[in-house]
Amino acid sequence: MSSNETLAVALDRATALYGEREAVADGDTRWSYRELEAKVSAFDRGLDDLGCQAGDVVGVLALNSAAHLVAWLAIPRSGRVLNDLNVRLAPAELEFILNDSSTKVLLVDDAHRAIGEQLEQLCPGIKHVVHLGATEAPAGWRSFAELTGGPGRPAAAVDPDAVAGIFYTGGTTGLPKGAMLTHCNLVANAKHALILLRYDEADSYLHAAPMFHLANGASVFALTWVGGRHVVIPSFDPGLWLATVAQEAVTRALLVPTMINMVVNHPAAGDTDLSSLRSVVYGGSPIPTAVLTAAMRLLDADFSQAYGMTEASPLVSSLSPEDHRRGAAGEEPFAGRLRSAGRPIVGVDAQVFGPGGERCGDGEIGEVWVRGDNIMAGYWKREEETASALDAEGWYHTGDAAYRDADGYLFIVDRVKDMMISGGENVYSTEVENAISSHDAVLECAVFGVPDERWGERVHAAIVGKPGAQIDEDMIVAHLRERIAGYKLPRSIDFHDEPLPKSGAGKLLKRVLREPFWSGRERQVS
Repeated sequence: MSSNETLAVALDRATALYGEREAVADGDTRWSYRELEAKVSAFDRGLDDLGCQAGDVVGVLALNSAAHLVAWLAIPRSGRVLNDLNVRLAPAELEFILNDSSTKVLLVDDAHRAIGEQLEQLCPGIKHVVHLGATEAPAGWRSFAELTGGPGRPAAAVDPDAVAGIFYTGGTTGLPKGAMLTHCNLVANAKHALILLRYDEADSYLHAAPMFHLANGASVFALTWVGGRHVVIPSFDPGLWLATVAQEAVTRALLVPTMINMVVNHPAAGDTDLSSLRSVVYGGSPIPTAVLTAAMRLLDADFSQAYGMTEASPLVSSLSPEDHRRGAAGEEPFAGRLRSAGRPIVGVDAQVFGPGGERCGDGEIGEVWVRGDNIMAGYWKREEETASALDAEGWYHTGDAAYRDADGYLFIVDRVKDMMISGGENVYSTEVENAISSHDAVLECAVFGVPDERWGERVHAAIVGKPGAQIDEDMIVAHLRERIAGYKLPRSIDFHDEPLPKSGAGKLLKRVLREPFWSGRERQVS
C-alpha cells in the first residue's frame, strides 16, 4: 500500500474538523463527532479490559443502531477484527461462523438476546458477551454503557495490511467462508466511494440497509471521513424509511430494488416531503424500468447502480445518474445500458477474460476479473479456495459471466459460480441443496434461481423423493427452517417422479432444468 492510513483516520479527521457537528441521529440518541469519538475510544479501551488483543475477532449480532456504528469504528481501530453477523442466519449457521472465526467477544442487542445466550453455550471460544441493548444486561454479560462510560485512549499503531474484518459469504462447497478485508482494502473502498458518491459534510446518510452488509458498510468510513451525518433506523421498513427521510432531511440513501419498489408503492409515498434527498444508490440486481421511472418521479434524486461483492470491499463498478436519467427517458444507448452493471469505478480494474486467461473482445462473454487495493487478502482458513479465487497477478476471479461493450460497460449475463441473488442477498445453491438432501425422504435435488418480479430471482428447488417416501413442500420447508436462513428457503418447489437430467459423466444438468424458466430472456440472471 502506498500510504500508512488505517481505518482510524476517518474518525480522527472528522473529530478534528467537525467536532461539534451532529454525527449520529438514532431516535432520541444524538451525538456530536466529539461525543462519538469519546464512545469509540472508550469502547476500544473497554476491549482492552476484556483481554481482547490485536488480531482477536469480535462478533456483532445486532440490528442497526448508534451502538452498532460504534462497533464498526472501534473494533478495527487498534487492530482487532470485526465479524459482523448476518442477523437473518439460522442458529446453526451463526454457530459455525463464530467457531470457524474463533470469535472471542460477541456483541448482542435486545432483539437477539435469546440467540446470544444460546450461542454463548454453543461456542466455547467466546470469552465475553457485551449487551448492546437498553435493557439490563443478562447475568455474566458486560454492558455497552459500561464499556463506553470510561476514559478513552488513542488508537494503537496498526499495519495497514492487517485484517480489519472477516465478512462471511456463502460458499460453493456448502459452508460459509470468511473474506479477510484489510485496513488497506477498506480505506481504498472508502476513497472509491467518496469519488463515486461525492459525500461531503452537509450530507445525512440513512442507514436503512443492514449494517452487517458491506453495501451499507461502504458508506460508514467514507461518510465519517468527510464529517457527514449518520441517520440510523433499526431495519428497513418503507413507512419508517419515508418518515425518517422527511424528519431528518436525509440526503443520501442506499436500497436494493425490492426496497425501492416497496417505497414507491407505500400509501404515504405521495404525501411525504422527500425534497432533501440528493441521491439513491441501489445494488444486488438491475432495477425494472417501470420501478425505476416511478422511483425517479417520486424521489426526484440522482440514481446510480453499484455492482460489487464482499471480496472487493465491495465496490467494483457503477452506472451513473446520467445513464439512469437518459435511459429512463428511453434514449439510446442509455436505455440499453440500464441492464448493465456500469463501468469500473476509479481505482478499480475490472476486465473480462476467457477460460484460457485471454482478454475478451467487445461483446465476447467471459468471466469478470477484478483487481485493486480493495481486493481481499483471501479467505479465512481456506487456502484452496483462496488460491482458486486470487491469481499471482492480483486478479480476483469473480465467477460472474459478462461481456463489455465498446464503451466499457459491463453486462452480467450469468454466474459461473452456482449462486443466486434474491432481494439483494447472495444464496449459494450448494448450501440449500445440502440442507434439502439431509432430509431422509429426499433422493436427489437441484437448486437454482428463476425469474421473479418482486425479488429479481427466487430460489427454486427440483426434488426427487425416495421410492415410497411421503414428501411435500411444507415438510421440506419445515426441515430447512431449522438449518438455513429464511431468505435461502426455496420460494417454489417442483417434485419430480423421474431422475433429474444428467450428463454422460453423471453431472447434474441444471441448465436443462433452468431453461423453461429463462427461455426468451437475454440474461440468465436477474
